[in-house]
Amino acid sequence: MSSKYEVSQKEVSTLLEFIKSGEIAIPEIQRPFVWEKSKVRDLMDSLYQGYPVGYIIVWRNPNVKLKDGKMAEGKKVLIDGQQRITALTAAILGQQVVDDEYKRDRIVIAFNPLEGKFEVSNPAIKKDSKWISDIAPLLSGSLKASHVRREYCKSNDEVDEEFIEDVIDKLKDISKRQIGLIELAPDLDIETVTEIFIRINSQGVVLSQADFVMSKIAANEEYDGSTLRKAIDYFCHLAIAPEFYDFIKDNDTDFASTQYFHKMSWLRNINDDIYDPSYTDMLRVAFTFKFHRGKLADLVSLLSGRNFETRVYEAEIAKESFEKLKEGIFSFMSQTNFERFVMIIKSAGFVSSKQLRSQNVINFAYILYLTLIEKGHVAAKIESYVKRWLVMSILTGRYSGSPESTFDRDIKRIREIDFEEYIKGIEEGELSDAFWDVSLVQSLGYAASTNPQFNVFLASQAVVGDKGLFSEFVTVKDMLEHRGDVHHIFPRNYLKKAGLSRGKYNQVANYVYTQSEINIRIGDKAPKNYFAELFKQFDGGELKYGGIKDMDALKDNLKQNCIPEAIFDMELEDYDGFLVKRRQFIAQKIKEYYWKL
Repeated sequence: MSSKYEVSQKEVSTLLEFIKSGEIAIPEIQRPFVWEKSKVRDLMDSLYQGYPVGYIIVWRNPNVKLKDGKMAEGKKVLIDGQQRITALTAAILGQQVVDDEYKRDRIVIAFNPLEGKFEVSNPAIKKDSKWISDIAPLLSGSLKASHVRREYCKSNDEVDEEFIEDVIDKLKDISKRQIGLIELAPDLDIETVTEIFIRINSQGVVLSQADFVMSKIAANEEYDGSTLRKAIDYFCHLAIAPEFYDFIKDNDTDFASTQYFHKMSWLRNINDDIYDPSYTDMLRVAFTFKFHRGKLADLVSLLSGRNFETRVYEAEIAKESFEKLKEGIFSFMSQTNFERFVMIIKSAGFVSSKQLRSQNVINFAYILYLTLIEKGHVAAKIESYVKRWLVMSILTGRYSGSPESTFDRDIKRIREIDFEEYIKGIEEGELSDAFWDVSLVQSLGYAASTNPQFNVFLASQAVVGDKGLFSEFVTVKDMLEHRGDVHHIFPRNYLKKAGLSRGKYNQVANYVYTQSEINIRIGDKAPKNYFAELFKQFDGGELKYGGIKDMDALKDNLKQNCIPEAIFDMELEDYDGFLVKRRQFIAQKIKEYYWKL
């Protein structure tokens, strides 16, 4: 194939034969079928009417050089059109699909010859003689058209037999309808394939590099790629839904007997959501850890057997790459590794998934953890290193720009030099006094409770057990773990009534964790007013705002929450000055927290 791709028209029956024979490998056939059943019905109708139904895109795996010098021809891997192909196998071949709950089910499409109408079969249709309740036996060839016509006419003796014969022949001809097939050249890189895909796909869907990796894995029969792909998918689903364990055990007995299932079975007892990885996360961690590279596009090439020096595809490289990836996947899903890593994250004060907004940050922290174990660092050092790296990455936005390039640079340097030397160099360059006193203060000047620096501040409070504003016993950590909410020190409605914009009253420096009942009592009062009411508690008055009963306890509580004591007398005109001061206090607290990690 000299061009980037070739376009041809194939009959539906030919495409289905390609699937059955394995000439086209459907990479994600075990993953959930996301189309509504009505879309399968509509696809059948479009084919019946002779309307275009889009293109199927396949990418031929490169021919691979074997040890004896012979070349093995690569399969075609389906990269776009899975839902249409799966719909065809369901409606025409009668095969089951996996639904969004990972349960196997048949999608049965019915046809009314008198109206030329398709519908998803249901009990009423099955009882109605005007309908052919399941078109699959006819289209797959297990029932002859003549038999279907005779049976239909026998149940509907008033119909015109010739008319029914013509309609059923037209229905049978769905298998002869043509669908466009675009075959991409094996030597294209991912960037080119992605560009072609985007230009052809009218919906503008973007395939991720992880999608290509999953396709390459699943299409490889020699190294049991289908099971490996399933292990990745199942682990990620099980991490979110532990009850999925019984489904796998009962419905996928072949997989349940594998080492992969044994390695992930511990997840059935876990309900922690600090780190719920997607298959992209899992692949990225396993790949970067074992291959010491950061670009997933390289993994696609390596799994195909590419020799980066000679640019030839070799079976031995493909074999080694699959073995390495399997090792990385096993390391990722190890209960000991995973749970200890999550424990380290929590010990840094990140006790809620809401505090960790960047998957790239947590992914590389896990890569670092696995790498340091492999390099033989002691546990106490690993814990400190991972926490420092995690927090440094969040504060500096290390993986927010070009994460793959940064992953690639970091993993190579971490493998090459002493880690203590590497992280100290980064800290000296990026966490200077100017960072703590200027850059960090400025980064706290935004209107978003998801601000990453603010989430580090909450982690610093969780670590030392700081109490929520005016709380005597309830800690910030308690509220983070039990889905508490941030509230406004200068109440939102108080500022809104004064004409301040959303971006102004929702400043990060105006946020604090407070028990809801305390926040309700504060209402929309100015700080000066609700503090005046709070002081009455010191003289035996009603405990209106938490359980604090004296000035020393109040001052300590304000210090824990980085709120200046001048808040006692503050009104609207003091708001801007309050924000400036509190940002400085928060930055200082984060600095002290970081250097103790």
